[in-house]
Amino acid sequence: MALRTSQLGYPRIGEQREWKRTLEAYWKGERSKERFYEEMKQIRLSHLQKQRDAHVDYIPVGDFSFYDHVLDTALMFNVIPERFAKSPADPLDTYFAMARGSDDGEACEMTKWFDTNYHYIVPEFHRSWVPKVTTNYILQAYEEAKKELGIEAKPVLVGPFTFLKLSKGYTDNEFPQLAEKLVPLYEQVISELYHAGASLIQLDEPSLVTTLSEGDIEQLKGIYRELAEKLPEVSLLLQTYFGSIDHFEQIVSLPVKGIGLDFIHDKGVNLQAIKAHGFPEDKLLGAGIIDGRNIWKTDVRDTLSLLTELQEVVPSEHLLVQPSSSLLHVPVTLKYETKLDQELLNGLAYAEEKLYELHLLKTISNHPTDEAAKQTFEEYQQSVDTFKQAPFRKLTDISTDSDLPTERTHTYEERQGLQEKKWHLPFLPTTTIGSFPQTSDVKRTRTEWRRGELDDDTYDTFVKGKIEKWITIQEEVGLDVLVHGEFERNDMVEYFGEKLNGFAVTQNGWVQSYGSRCVKPPVVYGNVSFEKPMTVKETEFAQSLTKKPVKGMLTGPVTILNWSFVRNDIPNRDVTRQIAKALVEEVKALEQAGIEMIQMDEPALREGLPLKKHEQQTYLDWAVEAFRLATAQVKPTTQIHTHMCYCEFHDIIDSIKALDADVISIETSRSHGELIETFKTNVYDKGIGLGVYDIHSPQIPNVEKMLNVIKQALNVLPAQAFWVNPDCGLKTRTEEQTIAALKNMVTATKKVREEWKVSQ
Repeated sequence: MALRTSQLGYPRIGEQREWKRTLEAYWKGERSKERFYEEMKQIRLSHLQKQRDAHVDYIPVGDFSFYDHVLDTALMFNVIPERFAKSPADPLDTYFAMARGSDDGEACEMTKWFDTNYHYIVPEFHRSWVPKVTTNYILQAYEEAKKELGIEAKPVLVGPFTFLKLSKGYTDNEFPQLAEKLVPLYEQVISELYHAGASLIQLDEPSLVTTLSEGDIEQLKGIYRELAEKLPEVSLLLQTYFGSIDHFEQIVSLPVKGIGLDFIHDKGVNLQAIKAHGFPEDKLLGAGIIDGRNIWKTDVRDTLSLLTELQEVVPSEHLLVQPSSSLLHVPVTLKYETKLDQELLNGLAYAEEKLYELHLLKTISNHPTDEAAKQTFEEYQQSVDTFKQAPFRKLTDISTDSDLPTERTHTYEERQGLQEKKWHLPFLPTTTIGSFPQTSDVKRTRTEWRRGELDDDTYDTFVKGKIEKWITIQEEVGLDVLVHGEFERNDMVEYFGEKLNGFAVTQNGWVQSYGSRCVKPPVVYGNVSFEKPMTVKETEFAQSLTKKPVKGMLTGPVTILNWSFVRNDIPNRDVTRQIAKALVEEVKALEQAGIEMIQMDEPALREGLPLKKHEQQTYLDWAVEAFRLATAQVKPTTQIHTHMCYCEFHDIIDSIKALDADVISIETSRSHGELIETFKTNVYDKGIGLGVYDIHSPQIPNVEKMLNVIKQALNVLPAQAFWVNPDCGLKTRTEEQTIAALKNMVTATKKVREEWKVSQ
């Protein structure tokens, strides 16, 4: 029997982001529920058809979602926070309330999906949780694929071990009791799928590539032992991705039909383990040999060699050729990329092209002597070789810049005194994170300018008008430190990718970040360097309109790295250092223009943290070094801000301190103030703003809630160093929501100031 191909997941957003438009139209009331369901169904079926047309043998269902697949799983198992379960409601309303918030309560926490730029909704267990299957949506998807397209699909759902590991609301010692309640629900869902005809059911367990204890492994064994005992006839594929598994022999011995392993991001560890320990003769191996997270073409010659090595241990009939992870993390198709240089296009593969690569590898492996197959294979490899040999792939020498400073000339204490004298800010200074609403006229005007329908002067006049409007609004609201609003920017990373050498910007390279929020990461294809000032014009103009300080807004080197598609031929550390050196020049240009509050955002610093604990400190060391390299040369009176969001910070608090930023703003509202607990045991001695409201929710935060967050924070943080701000940028909100929320934030701050003055 020949080897087969398998898919782990497909991008939800559609070729032209049809999914996003349908979702947002429904939220705005422009789609009825019936029409919403129908449009989503057509998008879902079209994705299945694409995979069938690409000759994928095992096509997944259950990967499609209206918002997030972890949220889907939570709703399916009735893991609904009590604040949303008080009264009967339409399941779709409850679903979006959990994701976005409602009058009944704040949205569930949102955080990074492992070390990617995708965000998932964190399931919340509570004491009164009633274990039950509300709706088997995986079964519905499976039956739909069979009925509508005749596809016998492979159901995919988040595995029980990972689902619990990603959840909150319980202590570590309560894990076994929760698993005991949860696993029967999985048994019900899986049994219904099996009896409907599913021949292979995939359980995603990416948590297995993190650093696990022996206790974790015993819990894992118990879960899968019970599944096997209750469902002996069912074929389960336990799928891992994003790295290697440490407990190889124990995991591959679990009572399942197959094991899926990542052979791209495992740093060779999974392959070494298979060679050293072999692989069970009765199991399938899902071999992730095509990169599911980056956009570079597969070197099919090298990959065929890898496949040959695997076939020496695992027979072809037991091999499934597949991407290293879901293709959720890459754009849909290259067909709309008409402006990229051919040299660069030679090296790119989006989701559709990766499906072609799967088929190509299957064909040449199953028919190695077929002349047509060999010719197609060689032609594809030639395009890869041409790209690799391009002049822009040659790395410039980065060893000659070791003398660049990475430390400020003054300590924080010294700087703090100098900055207080310079700025004269009030107690609890208020500010925002940077961006203001990207309204339809902003997007339309920018698009017209990019198409050449508007000249530069007309566009600049439009942007200046927006800046002037929002400087006035900020002053009227009563903010203490202002921003220009970033109306000229499409995205906080793509904007810099357009202006730095070594980057390319795509036309349609969209990927989902969270909910309907899609981003278009720039492509780092060559050596990065500074060309000319990127942010000075708009910031300098904004500062000319007010006597209050206006922050210069930059994206930090680590975030630019982590939110780009990065070249895969050199270490990430080297790319980050190149970006940092380019940002040094931009910081100098801002200072020279009189901008002496500069915010360099690093929201992605935590998400780049390796999943293996023993690799984390090395990453943090060079990430911190890059930030400090970019900011160390400013004057002591220049105040450096940074921002981070939607991460668990307790495990990197020392590195946050090491950044040596004068002020850091961190999300705390969406995690319901839990971050504040971190500062009860970790002293933070620099300026800090804990975001007092969730900007991703359309709900207007009330004064009382923000008042409570500020007071909580003041119990554990130095009052004189505390700032008040939203938890992230405001580009996704409407103007009305933004102004109302900021007014409430300033009102709450003034109340605390008055109370504090009385108490003192």
